[in-house]
Amino acid sequence: MLETSARLLALLSLLQQRREWSGRELADRLEITTRTVRRDVGKLRDLGYPIEADVGVRGGYRLGAGAVMPPLLLDDQEVLAVALGLDAVTTGPVADMAEASAGALAKLRQVMPSRLRHRLDALRIEAVPREAPATAVSAERLTEIATACHRHERLRFDYRRDDGDESRREIEPYRLVRNGNRWYLVGFDIGRDDWRSFRVDRMEPRTPTGPRFTPRELPEGGAAAFVARGLGAVHQRAAARIRVHAPLDEIAPMVHESWGTLETGTESGEAGCVVAVHGSSFATIARWLYLFDADFTVLEPEELRDELAAVAEYHARIAARYRRAITARSDR
Repeated sequence: MLETSARLLALLSLLQQRREWSGRELADRLEITTRTVRRDVGKLRDLGYPIEADVGVRGGYRLGAGAVMPPLLLDDQEVLAVALGLDAVTTGPVADMAEASAGALAKLRQVMPSRLRHRLDALRIEAVPREAPATAVSAERLTEIATACHRHERLRFDYRRDDGDESRREIEPYRLVRNGNRWYLVGFDIGRDDWRSFRVDRMEPRTPTGPRFTPRELPEGGAAAFVARGLGAVHQRAAARIRVHAPLDEIAPMVHESWGTLETGTESGEAGCVVAVHGSSFATIARWLYLFDADFTVLEPEELRDELAAVAEYHARIAARYRRAITARSDR
């Protein structure tokens, strides 16, 4: 009886994972015969599970609408994945979820088999307490936006850009995208007649939501790729070329493809190598250059030279402050 019950639960789990299974596929996964599959499907139907079946060569089984799954229909690895995920929520980019995740984890642990509780206890990690990231957003706001996406309802909100400029937006919302500790909403901006991505922590939604809309085709690659391209553009607002007076084989390992490329050869036959770099600003590029630990010459643009002069002046003031501190100590 235990073997049969376990097999029925496994069969339900498989039917939940995929839209449709053939009888042969189910038999192979459960290591039983197709005849036993048919009998087990009949037993599940007797228990009230609406399992539909198509006959013929291309026939198969699928779970019908309205099926109610028994509690904790997860395999061992899935249970641990859910538990560890709940444990990680407390330091993630969603605010006000620590208490809810702790409660869900406690309930999950109560219904775990003892072997899984021991594995979870062995994997328990002490996390350093910290405040939620400044970019964290509430679960309620994420739910409201996700609901508008699902219902295809226009969304109105006040938006604050990184330069402090504020504006009222009306968009067709499509997808929420998470990147690190930030949430982004991809949507079609009605006023600008183009696709845009918005940081959710800078949005102040207005109610009620707008009228329903007919979904458009997402930009090439989908929502996540669109956000990635937008972030890449931000990180490439400034570009420069620098001749580093050091051998190419020493500099090459320091240049990451995400922010720089090595150019072949140098100008005027001088020793060293030329590096093309890009960043969100010339101040960012100026700070990066110390990593090379070598003399360098700015080839272009002039704005980077001005930024380096400001950096040099700043460090000169710091150095003078340190020298005064050392002198004051030696005079005691």
